[in-house]
Amino acid sequence: MAKVTIDNHIIEVPEGTTILQAARLIGGEIVPPTMCYYSKLKGSGGKCRTCLVKVAQSSAKDPRPMPKLVASCSTPVADGMVVQNITSPEVLEARKAVVEFLLINHPLDCPICDQAGECDLQNLSYEHGEEGTRYKEERREYPSVDIGPFIKLHMNRCILCYRCVYTVNQLTDKRVHGVLYRGDVAEISTFIQNSVENEFSGNIIDVCPVGALTDKTFRFKSRVWFLKPFSAHRDCPTCSGKVNLWKFGNEIYRVTGRKDQFGEVEEFICNTCRFDKKAESDWIIEGPASIDKESVISQNHYMKIKKGSIIKPLEQRTEAQE
Repeated sequence: MAKVTIDNHIIEVPEGTTILQAARLIGGEIVPPTMCYYSKLKGSGGKCRTCLVKVAQSSAKDPRPMPKLVASCSTPVADGMVVQNITSPEVLEARKAVVEFLLINHPLDCPICDQAGECDLQNLSYEHGEEGTRYKEERREYPSVDIGPFIKLHMNRCILCYRCVYTVNQLTDKRVHGVLYRGDVAEISTFIQNSVENEFSGNIIDVCPVGALTDKTFRFKSRVWFLKPFSAHRDCPTCSGKVNLWKFGNEIYRVTGRKDQFGEVEEFICNTCRFDKKAESDWIIEGPASIDKESVISQNHYMKIKKGSIIKPLEQRTEAQE
């Protein structure tokens, strides 16, 4: 076991644990943000640089600081290591620079983007970005590419996190898309105009941290803060069948995988559950899904919060309780 200190919080973790994993075990504000790392995907991480931290002491045996900031998602802890995240001005300044870099070519189309309200880049820029921009050049643009009947690709919004490539590569043996070209012209696309239609391809929508990959069946139908997410399941022969249903009244607008507190899908779901099962009779509805009270989605007020405790959903409260 290794004892590591992160922003003055001490935790003991097994050898081989990364700084990011240790920070997630502590939780709260000290957890570095991530845009490319995904714990469910092997090989992810080390690309976006948003999780950079300062190692003020390498270990108990070597008290020297590391010479530069390191990616917490790929740096293992050592016994006696001291890490600074939000307590380091150097880290916060570097994170601002990373956000500025990610936004250089990102279009300012949040008002029409289906990812708005649940976009990791929105949250990152709000928490760590600058109010203004220094960028005056023309933004990079890509031609529209049709990758199939279910998924819409907006390459102009892509930050090349590689999550979608890892997802399909590890869930199926029929990957037909990837990163083409190199440098500032690199892009996500299909090979020779193939269509992305394998049974688990819809999961690339859930793992995308921006609005580069969106659900065509949900496109422009509603905003997420107008919908109410419900946990539901069905007996599916292909996947676990455990999903979140996004409803407006009795109508199901979209189906997504359930996500944990770090915004990562708990269990990947198949395309049949995601795109074909849009009737209430297809599902066993368990109840309202848990939503972070700081999320814009919580503004639909279907759950009451009192002194930090979640009260019963309004649908389940009696007149006496009101």
